[in-house]
Amino acid sequence: MKLFGITGGLGMGKSTAQSLLARRGVSVVDTDQIARDLVAPDQPAHAEIQSEFGPAFINPDGTLNRQTLAEKVFADAQARQLLESILHPRIRACWQAEVEGWRRQEVALGAVVIPLLFETDAASSFDFTVCVACSAALQLRRLGERGWTEGEIQRRLAAQWPVQRKVDASDHVVWTDGSMDVHAAQWDRLLRSV
Repeated sequence: MKLFGITGGLGMGKSTAQSLLARRGVSVVDTDQIARDLVAPDQPAHAEIQSEFGPAFINPDGTLNRQTLAEKVFADAQARQLLESILHPRIRACWQAEVEGWRRQEVALGAVVIPLLFETDAASSFDFTVCVACSAALQLRRLGERGWTEGEIQRRLAAQWPVQRKVDASDHVVWTDGSMDVHAAQWDRLLRSV
């Protein structure tokens, strides 16, 4: 099996890449989805977050108040490190288990989408790393369309490596400023090459 590690900055097209790859028969797992699953009310990570951060970060229905928690951790580096210490080992264990399942099934191509791939020292787990990137102007527009304020955007961007550093560290780059056809064609070329 050939295994891709996919990274990129916020709003740069990782979810679109995941969808394009899945449509091409590539097995894909998204660590953002794993993280969402891990903080469901019946999960140990949920209980640990509630214990460490307090009830103010839990909604009346028992779900995690992701917005309030995001505001906290992107404004407070120690809080972010605490949250990462709760989630990152669990996230890694989940995606590694998924990859091992693919190996047993003799899957030909697999991809793991990890926004913090380099920041979490996961690159050595992959045959190839791919950075999905776009211009800063397009990134800001996409993030603004999510309803994030400029301050929220800057705090979240500061919590990751700069995109150029991710580009420089990656084996391949997929540029997403163009049309969906252009984006898809880049993946098609890359898949043919491996």
